[in-house]
Amino acid sequence: MASESLSVLAVLLLLCGSAGLGMFIRPRLPAIHRERETIELMQLTVGLMVTFAALVLGLLTASVKQQYSTAAHDRQAYALQLTQLDRCLRNYGPETEAARVALQEYTAAVIVSTWPSEPPPAGVHYPDTSGMPRTGASPALADLMNSIGVEISRMAPADGFHTRLAAMCLDRYRDVLLARVNVIGDAQAELLRPFFRILVFWLVVMFGCFGLLAPRHSLSMITIALCAILLSSVIFVIMALGQPYGGYFSISSDMMRTALNAMRSSGP
Repeated sequence: MASESLSVLAVLLLLCGSAGLGMFIRPRLPAIHRERETIELMQLTVGLMVTFAALVLGLLTASVKQQYSTAAHDRQAYALQLTQLDRCLRNYGPETEAARVALQEYTAAVIVSTWPSEPPPAGVHYPDTSGMPRTGASPALADLMNSIGVEISRMAPADGFHTRLAAMCLDRYRDVLLARVNVIGDAQAELLRPFFRILVFWLVVMFGCFGLLAPRHSLSMITIALCAILLSSVIFVIMALGQPYGGYFSISSDMMRTALNAMRSSGP
């Protein structure tokens, strides 16, 4: 979140500085550059740039909001799939206790590694998460998930009922793997930095033109400053939504904690 705030502050300073530079240059331009025809041409150009910038900001905001909503939905589906896998293993019988314990350890490790600033789950043993990435694939978690799949493959059903349950648990395990891939992919989807820099460049040029056109008095300066603050706040929202884990609008850990509590409350 600190990096986002610094980036937005840098954008705000760039916009205000560009407008200030335009105001500084305007009275020093030759008279021919301050004629009515020139001013009208600049106004038309600024209007065109404002239209394009507004369109791009709207599309960018909608895009990151969709990505954020997808990440939140996939995280919820992931927690649900983990709960369903645990329920299936519990229904099978005590033979699946090792797989269920590993599943609880995995879920606790995901919570601790993804939300390190929050209190860790109490009463659950989990692997060391100090070397695990906050987002993206973790080899340690992948190995733990693989061990759960191995335990499920070792099931030796003795009758038709347990045969159907074993097949169902295997399907649930595959659903968990697919949900895990979706969550990892959502966390790796980032805002296109080059495109974002181009947008900031457009805004800097626009505010430079504002400075060239605006009269030099306090009301003009206040208006331009408020406009810069407004655009900077929009950029902050875009950047925060582009970071679904760790940003200002970080996805909550409640869904994963609820899944873990459901696993523990059902017993071994």
